[in-house]
Amino acid sequence: MIELYTWTTPNGEKPAIMLEECGLDYDLRLVDISTGQQKESGFLAINPNGRIPAIVDRDGGEGHRVFESGAILVHLAEKTGRFLAPSGPARSEAFAWTFFQVGGTGPMIGQIHYFKNAEERSDFAIRRFERESDRLLGVLDARLREVEFLAGDYSIADMMNWTWARSGLRDLSASDRFPALSAWVDRIGERPAVVRALDRLQEAKRLAAEKASNA
Repeated sequence: MIELYTWTTPNGEKPAIMLEECGLDYDLRLVDISTGQQKESGFLAINPNGRIPAIVDRDGGEGHRVFESGAILVHLAEKTGRFLAPSGPARSEAFAWTFFQVGGTGPMIGQIHYFKNAEERSDFAIRRFERESDRLLGVLDARLREVEFLAGDYSIADMMNWTWARSGLRDLSASDRFPALSAWVDRIGERPAVVRALDRLQEAKRLAAEKASNA
């Protein structure tokens, strides 16, 4: 069994999608980042960086932790032999687009959220991160004019980029400007595993809120 510690954010959605795509059983454990649960000692023992998501893979033993979304998806891909080529150019391409997301769209689009909701608003910071996010979405759009999926076949590269691309298109009202990217976002969003993952996260969040209100 795999324990998934996560929340309903673009980063937090990625491993849930991968677990559903792989058909793996998992125990979903929400970590409410709005109340600081990610900084509590129990979670810090799993991810010392105090960020979601993280997993504990208990299959075949006492279990070991894996944190950071990219590392989690690579671990699950290698565990199942799915969604990552075993060698060659396709594997390299999948890694390239995976780390493009880790160092690009996630941090940039995440900063838009931060500065738009900060107590001290900075229009300069918002403009800076919006421009860079727009550029990165353009890189994805250009790639997806040429291919159906980022690394050829559907892979961890698509799962990594999808959540932040969807968020970025919405935040920047950019769907019309990036039609290939928008079509890809819609196409992946219709996959049954993606629908199941997002529905399960939202239902868990709803039940947690209901329990808290009745406490």
